[in-house]
Amino acid sequence: MINLKESKIKFMDWIRESDFSKMDVKTFKKIMRIIGVILLLFFMYSLFQIYVPLNPASEEIINYTIQKGWGNDDIANELKSLGMIRSSYFFQLYTIASFNHTELQAGKYDISPNMSIYKIVKKMASGDTRKDRFVIYEGWTVVDIGEYLESRDLCTKEEFLEATKKNYELEYEFLVGNPTGVGLEGYLFPDTYEIFEGETCQEIIETMLDNFDNKLTPEILAEIQSQNKTLFEVITMASLLEKEVRTLDDKKIVSGILWKRMDIGMALQLDSTINYITGRNDPSVSIKNTKIDSPYNTYKYPGLPKGPISNPGMDSIIATLEPTETDYLYYLSDGKTYFSKTLEQHNTYKAMYLK
Repeated sequence: MINLKESKIKFMDWIRESDFSKMDVKTFKKIMRIIGVILLLFFMYSLFQIYVPLNPASEEIINYTIQKGWGNDDIANELKSLGMIRSSYFFQLYTIASFNHTELQAGKYDISPNMSIYKIVKKMASGDTRKDRFVIYEGWTVVDIGEYLESRDLCTKEEFLEATKKNYELEYEFLVGNPTGVGLEGYLFPDTYEIFEGETCQEIIETMLDNFDNKLTPEILAEIQSQNKTLFEVITMASLLEKEVRTLDDKKIVSGILWKRMDIGMALQLDSTINYITGRNDPSVSIKNTKIDSPYNTYKYPGLPKGPISNPGMDSIIATLEPTETDYLYYLSDGKTYFSKTLEQHNTYKAMYLK
């Protein structure tokens, strides 16, 4: 291994002892070629140190934390002691040469010996800290999401629910005009998310709202407008479909049924809205609960409930906008969906399949 410090000392001693004024051109050129070779070797050795990982085949990953106030020398020395890099000197040299020596950000990082100094510095300078991955499922309510995030130690349920009450209309135009008090139910789009460790509840919510905004393609917005509906109406209906049936085909048929009921002034009469009020998950709600006085009670009040009752996925949104026209007016679902044209047939199915 080349000892750079020792070589540098010897080279400087040789420079001081040499008398270049007595040197002929041929000798001078020879010396310059030697200097050029030394510089080239140093350059190539630097590239090796900076761009070639200590152990390209390593599968080891450590969770490395940069404390606030640490300089590049602190980081370099610790990475060297942890066996992540060959040389703390070249780590510092590269951070200075790349103007990143003041850009390395505090936080937790996933670091491995299969990463070069170049990649490690790039990760730290960009603040690419360790991420938490989680999945929000179709049909979850804001309460479900809050409980899940708390179980993952990402955010407490209380803090999350409080953050959903904030007014986000200035940041998200699609929320403008929604009724007061409905919150963000329906707009926290179900998906797989990656967030930086330590993000706040509000930042998590904003990530979900950004995702919802991205899903609203110009085609979807144009279709909503062409049907003389509002986005709020569409998301509310989609949230009902998400809770009522499973497959896209069934959702389209039920969508047609529910829009038809509204057109003829018939109450939607959905158990899912009663369960939203009570916080339960009863497959068949009691007659007593169907009389609860709530703007979400679709047995008591005709039309859509006050707002969404869940956070729907894209299939439910599509089904809302693409209802299948049928002669059906009733349906029953216990995993499989049974459609009826008459109340008599519907009651027969209830007696057969609901225990």
